[in-house]
Amino acid sequence: MTPHLADTPVLETDRLVLRAPGAQDWPGFNAMMASERSRFIRPGDLDEGQIWRSFGHVIGHWVMRGWGLFTITARGDDTALGMAGPWFPAGWPEPEIGWSLWQPDAEGKGYAFEAATATRGFAYDVLEWDSAVSYIAPDNTRSIALAERLGARPDPAAAYPGDTPCVVYRHPAPDSLADGGMEAYA
Repeated sequence: MTPHLADTPVLETDRLVLRAPGAQDWPGFNAMMASERSRFIRPGDLDEGQIWRSFGHVIGHWVMRGWGLFTITARGDDTALGMAGPWFPAGWPEPEIGWSLWQPDAEGKGYAFEAATATRGFAYDVLEWDSAVSYIAPDNTRSIALAERLGARPDPAAAYPGDTPCVVYRHPAPDSLADGGMEAYA
C-alpha cells in the first residue's frame, strides 16, 4: 500500500492535473530544492534532511489545514512538474498563492500561470478567501512577471514572513475576476 492524502481535491485545467503531493513527488522536490532552482524559496543551502523536513511541511500543511500546495502534473503523465496553490503556515501574515516549477523543461509553456490561476480560483471559490498575496524575492524576475500576468500588484504596506525582505504582490479580489476566480477549472 502506498500512503497518500485521502479525500483531497483534484483540479483539472486544459493541460494539467493538480493533485495533493505524495511520496512519488519526493525525488523531484529533493532534486529541485538541492539545486540552484530553489534559490528564491530556501534560506541558504539545505542538506537532504532539511529538504525532507521541508517536504514534510508541505504534506503536513494539507493535514493541518485541509488544503495546501498542489502538485502540478501534465494530463496523462503523473510526473511532478512543480507545485502551486494556497499556502498559509502558522506565522504567515496572510494567505498566499505560491508556485514553483521543478524542471527547466517545464518553463516557458504557461504551466505555472495555468496552475496558479486554477489554485487561486480554488482558494477564492472553495476556501472562500477574499484576498491573497504572493511573497516574491525582489530579484526573482520570472515570478514577478507571473504575478503581474495574474493581475497581482506590489503592496508596499503589506507585511511579509520572516526576516528576509520580499515584495508582496496582492492578487485581484475574487469579485473583480470575471468568474470569481474559477477561470481555469476544466
